This record gives sequence, C-alpha cells and structure tokens, in this order.
Amino acid sequence: MNEAATSEQQPPQFSMEKLYVKDLSLESPNAPAIFLEREVPHIDLQLQTQHSPVEDGIFEVTLTATVTAKLQEKNKVMFLIEATQAGIFQVRNIKSEELEPILETVCPNILYPYLREVVSSMSVKAGFTPILLNPINFEAVYQQKKQRQAQAATEGAPQ
Repeated sequence: MNEAATSEQQPPQFSMEKLYVKDLSLESPNAPAIFLEREVPHIDLQLQTQHSPVEDGIFEVTLTATVTAKLQEKNKVMFLIEATQAGIFQVRNIKSEELEPILETVCPNILYPYLREVVSSMSVKAGFTPILLNPINFEAVYQQKKQRQAQAATEGAPQ
C-alpha cells in the first residue's frame, strides 16, 4: 500500500495543543486626569486573525484585538489595549480545501473567549470599567472575506 493511500485512510485529527498570550500592551495616555471624566467612551474594536505553520500538521493561530476607548466630545483617548491571544493547533489528515476554514473560523472561535477575558481584565486593572466584547461569528467573517476576494478577482479580471 502506498503512503498516499495510507494517509487518506487516517482519520482527521484536530486538537488544541497550547493557549497563550503572545503580546499585550496597555496605554492610558491621559491618566490621571482622564479618571475625572464622566463621559461614556466610544469603544472601537479592530480584530485580526493570522495563522502560520510551525511544523507539519502543527499551526500557530493568533487573534489580535486593538481596543480603543475614546471620549468623542473631547477627542481624548481613555485607553488603548492591544492583545494577541495565540494557540498551537494540531490539524492533520484534513483536505487542503478544508484547512483554511478551520484555521480562520474554528481556531479563532476557540481563542476569542480567552482574548475577551484578557481585554476585560486589562481594562479593570487599568482602573476603568470592564470592556465586554460582543461575540463574533467568525464563520460569517470568513464568508465575507471570501466574497470580497471573489469580487476583487472578478473586478480585476480582463474583460
């Protein structure tokens, strides 16, 4: 029996090997005066997912949040949190066309609750109210990304 036939018969494997905070920073540029403000801040969230192979069948997936709390009326930043939650995932015996959706939807869905906790904890430790990030549908985000890529490819194609 050849190696290709053997690998096709292996059951798919998916496991989370390790979770960790890869990067974390907090800035409160207008402290201590900002603590006297009573205006409710506007919260801006930017998320970015990345993945890269570590070795055969092992991938690092990172989910980075940049959270900015800003007073709109005075145009002052209350705080800025940048946090990267990472995980090492084993993904083996998966068809190549199924790998990207796993790395961009399943893995971020696992990482996101941990990232939410880090952001909330950091805001409290900085002296502010907890930041409770809303749930995110990473499957919908992935589908939107694929639609934008398909649209860009169509628009860029010669007529």
